[in-house]
Order: sequence, then C-alpha cells, then structure tokens
Amino acid sequence: MGNNKKIAYLGPRGTFTEEALLKYLGTVSKNENIYSEKVDKIPCSTITEVIKNVDRGEVNNGIVPIENSIEGSVNLTLDILTFESEAKIVAEITIPIKHHLIGKKGIKLKNIKRIVSHPHAYAQCRIYLNQNFPGAQIIAANSTAEAVKKLKEIDEQTVAIGTGIAAGIYGLDILLSDIEDNKDNKTRFAIIGNFIAAKTKNDKTSIVCFLKKDKPGSLFNILKEFAERDINLTRLESRPAKKDLGDYVFMIDLEGHIHDKVVYEALESLRNKVYLVKLLGSYPAWKKQEIS
Repeated sequence: MGNNKKIAYLGPRGTFTEEALLKYLGTVSKNENIYSEKVDKIPCSTITEVIKNVDRGEVNNGIVPIENSIEGSVNLTLDILTFESEAKIVAEITIPIKHHLIGKKGIKLKNIKRIVSHPHAYAQCRIYLNQNFPGAQIIAANSTAEAVKKLKEIDEQTVAIGTGIAAGIYGLDILLSDIEDNKDNKTRFAIIGNFIAAKTKNDKTSIVCFLKKDKPGSLFNILKEFAERDINLTRLESRPAKKDLGDYVFMIDLEGHIHDKVVYEALESLRNKVYLVKLLGSYPAWKKQEIS
C-alpha cells in the first residue's frame, strides 16, 4: 500500500458506508483539491474497529454512520466517540439511501422465491416487497453487501437487497431500483481523524456535556449559554452516562467552529457549569444538497 492515505470504513465492500466514502472522496477532490493522491480503502467488520484504527494511527481517517433520518442516531458510533475514543469528527457527508433489488443476469421477477436482506434494509422496503413479492421467503444477512455477495453461491430464484456499487463489484444485475418505502431516507456519515479540522465559512461543532450533578435547571443552564450568544443548535439529545440509572450526558451539535470567538466563549463558560465538555469535533457542515 506504500505511502498512500488509508481510510477505514464499515465493510465489507459494497456497503452504504463505502458508497458514502466514494462520494465524499469525489466531492472533496473536485471542490477542495485534497485526496488527489491514491487512497487505500480499508474495510472493517465493525464500527468499533474503524474508530480504533483511527485512534491507533493505523489509518489516516475513518468513516462511520452517525445518523439516519428514519431510525435516528447510530448509538454505537456516538457511544464510542464519547466514552472510548479521542478521535474527532473532521467532516461529514449525507447521502440518500437507495435500495435496489439485485440478482443474477437473466433472472425473471416472476421466478423470485427468496430475498436475502439485512433486517434494516428489509424493514425500509417492507411495504414494497409485501405488495410485489408477497410469497417470497426473507433470508437474513449481516449487511446489504453480504446479502449481494451471497447470490454468487445461490440459485437463480434468489435475489438480494443492496447498493448499486455492490451489484457492480460482484457482477450482478440491478433488477429494480429505488424500492425503499420512504424516498426521503438519508444517512449522515462522520469522517473521523486525529485532528481538529480547519475553520471554513460553514462549520458545525459537536460536543458532549457531562453534568456535575443531576438537578433541576441543568439542561436550561446549558442551553442558556448558546441562546444568550445567538448560537443555533442543530441537534440535542441525551444518552446514558454509563453509570447509575438516571445519569445522562447531553450531546449537542451547534453552528460555528471552535475557533469562532463566540463559540469558544460559550464553551469556556459552559465548562464552569458542568463536570466536563468533550469536543467531538469542529468541521465543515455538509451542504444541504441532493447527491444522486
């Protein structure tokens, strides 16, 4: 692999995470003239493995799913970044989640008897599949990429739900496109690294607030620091603090960069009110645009 940049992603080959990585690399190399050199994409079997590879410096960057418009936050990603890692979010990308029905060349839709799918993918296509393939047996797979890969060893009456890039990787046909029930389904992916991203004109900062003590007004006191400075929050949620029942941390995304004076002052003031403010990253906010 030489001295090429290495980027770990949630594999195997053909996942939505790899699709997001490819689109991210294409976007940044075109718009910002970075990653112009060759990149080695390193598939990992778990989100934990991706992030730990970044922590250990075995790769330059990693990419993991962090939020889905239907299913909400990816709790595993947030928990590892909060409690187990010092890696930082350095960029983000949001892509539409398009599910395709994939099969061997020449297969006829009327002959389909089995559909291999990751449970989440099936759930997102359930209405369509029940209407069009009511008698088909559903076979579970560990990922959409694995579902497509399995077709190489299965009979012609079995198809899979997967990505367009998976069909290309394994030499299969896309029989039907965009079979998801919700056409607005999108997933946000975080690109992580061991640095703070440079300031741009359109940034986002992600933090986690650990409370000194749970008491009335704790959340109000946190939000007050941002409201008084007219800082817009784009996400707010609580997660268990991994201690006693009822102990929570607050995860906040806000507009602006840590190097913006107003954001820096808000976080410094906040540090006097809570036990700990952990910075998950300051990074360019993904422009609200459709990627096809």
